[in-house]
Amino acid sequence: LQPDQQIGEQLHKIAYALQASSSVYDLFPRLSQHWQQPEALVLHTQTSAIAWPLTKLAPQFKQAEAAMMLFDTLNILPDDVLCKVDRAAMGASLETRVPFLDHRVFELAWRIPLEFKIRQGQGKWLVRQLLYKYVPAELVNRPKQGFNVPLATWLRGDLRAWAEALLDKTLIQQQGYLNSELVQKEWQQFLNGAANQQRLWCILMFQAWLASQD
Repeated sequence: LQPDQQIGEQLHKIAYALQASSSVYDLFPRLSQHWQQPEALVLHTQTSAIAWPLTKLAPQFKQAEAAMMLFDTLNILPDDVLCKVDRAAMGASLETRVPFLDHRVFELAWRIPLEFKIRQGQGKWLVRQLLYKYVPAELVNRPKQGFNVPLATWLRGDLRAWAEALLDKTLIQQQGYLNSELVQKEWQQFLNGAANQQRLWCILMFQAWLASQD
């Protein structure tokens, strides 16, 4: 996937989320979704289902950043980041998340004022100060690296036949859960070069799970 395609996809996502959001508490969950209009994909739904509406949490926090951290803690961390870290680390016999998820460390972290977590636009400020005592600064300040895998290459290559079988229009219509026209449109756009593989992967995982139930 070319960098300009990735940037274009992200800008489109951000623009839609900004337009559709009424507050920062509404915006943050939308930025965490691959499908900005899930109600268009899932049949018989009327409104966008956001996993954890921050608007309900807003009154409990003086700072929006704290509410966003709670959203990450309850959704993004257990359902996305931690499961990837666990698989990669355990495959190499490493303990990576356990020290940070010790309940005493976790509880202390939530009591620490926000200014010790984010300072001058830099996150994990206090942790960085501790690491500087033991780890070279160039390692502490390394650019963030994601967990992305080459989905686009796989889906246009070795996994194409598997994907097309799961995305078959007739099959999806018979199942009655997803909008088959929209699924086909997304797939064709992908084959024509669109950077929408993450949205397609969500569908493929649902379809693969559904097939496993037979």
